[in-house]
Amino acid sequence: MPNQPIPSTPEPYWRESAELPSFPKLQQSLETEAVIVGGGITGITAAYLLAKEGVKVVLLEADVLLNGTTGHTTAKITTQHDLIYDELMHHIGEEKTKKYFRANDEALAFMRDYAANVSCDFSDQDAYIYTTENKNITKLEKEYKAYVKLDADCAMADSLPFDLSIKSAIMIRNQAQFHPLSYLNQMVQELQEMGAEIYEHTVAVDAEAFEGGAKVITRDGVHIKAKHAISCSHFPFYDGNGFYFTRMYAERSYVLGVKTRQPYPGGMYLSADTPTRSIRSTPMNGEDLILIGGDSHKTGQGFDTEKHYESLELFGKVHLGLKETVYKWSAQDLITLDKIPYVGPVTKGKPSILAATGYRKWGMTNGTAAAMMIRDLVLEKENPYQDVFCPSRFIADPSIKTFLSQNLNVAGHLIGGKLDFGSRKKIEELRVDEGALVTHKGQKAAAYKDQQGCLHLVDSTCTHLGCEVEWNHGDRSWDCPCHGSRFSIDGDVMEGPADKPLKKLNTDEA
Repeated sequence: MPNQPIPSTPEPYWRESAELPSFPKLQQSLETEAVIVGGGITGITAAYLLAKEGVKVVLLEADVLLNGTTGHTTAKITTQHDLIYDELMHHIGEEKTKKYFRANDEALAFMRDYAANVSCDFSDQDAYIYTTENKNITKLEKEYKAYVKLDADCAMADSLPFDLSIKSAIMIRNQAQFHPLSYLNQMVQELQEMGAEIYEHTVAVDAEAFEGGAKVITRDGVHIKAKHAISCSHFPFYDGNGFYFTRMYAERSYVLGVKTRQPYPGGMYLSADTPTRSIRSTPMNGEDLILIGGDSHKTGQGFDTEKHYESLELFGKVHLGLKETVYKWSAQDLITLDKIPYVGPVTKGKPSILAATGYRKWGMTNGTAAAMMIRDLVLEKENPYQDVFCPSRFIADPSIKTFLSQNLNVAGHLIGGKLDFGSRKKIEELRVDEGALVTHKGQKAAAYKDQQGCLHLVDSTCTHLGCEVEWNHGDRSWDCPCHGSRFSIDGDVMEGPADKPLKKLNTDEA
């Protein structure tokens, strides 16, 4: 049977295979003890942990629950966060590196215990990092030595159970995988039973700290007063002069859900090479759906994003016996200057406003660890890992180098986007299902002609800091190459830090 084409519309398997409840929009101001913004794994887990402690919780989501990064993950539950531990030992020392590892290991243990009573396809798996290139062998050997210092249950390997010749691999035993939405749906149900209030389609745009508490302000002008306001949105909805947009950068990565001719051998795999390749399986209708991920790049700065999906499919055909691609989707992840998430008070002077962000593609354990730290901060309990994750920390090496390189990159795209008129198309040149930067009435604009031939026209200037957006063909979105904001074809905000939509332009005059 010939291979089927890659699906045209990105939709994660997780969302299509889980039935989630819906919740109303918040219509009136209220008071509570903790208001949490963000309906992903961190926000839901933090709400659950606080409600279990008797804290009155309100959870706000700008869209619908679990439709952001958590709904688009590969859902590996592991302490193996790419090649990170040898690097951390050089930058923050062995003791703090152990704290990072233990925080995530405790998160894994919590998730394993909770999942024991939830139907969420949870299974224990060994996690591997491998290389096919000689130049990366030394990196894996150094990482393995770091594993030993961490007392990780680890080993080295020289082969994988695929048609893939490798040079070396390192493995951590007893990690896990699951269906993230089935897992979190159970928490949502328990939250409702404990009396937590949940609101969807409620966009938080600002926060104010006052003595003894904080106030969250929505786009509609509704206020929620609480002892603590907690930003668990992907990008913090409130910056508080923490300048998070200069201290993180956004990357997109891609996933295919495929069927293969040969049985899957088990395990979770990640390449140390570039472009990256991630492999795992999940049960689907009595057979294995294989998830192939990777091909990450800085948001808004890749080539035609559809090519990333094609690259993953080729890898699946060559090494896994791919016979059909049934799902495709992409995810956006935020990476901090030193690769450790920011979890804690958004700034030093505002302890009542907390943030959790920057999980660097490892949001299942990092997000759960963050929720556990948030619980302790709200309850004013000591947490042994807070100093490692505190947002106000600054590690000179590598933070200064990363800060300079990322912000030079931003400056280049900001200036280049303003000067580039030559590559703009005429609107009448657009083909069906094509998006491009165009000139409209002498001004720059972003245009997309949909499958029905209808034109969607918006201002091409990102509402965050004025960079020019780029067309994302694979996901049919406008992406900002400076700080990772993303907008729909009609200009609606899909990802922050932007909180205002792109201005719609009159298509009648186009």
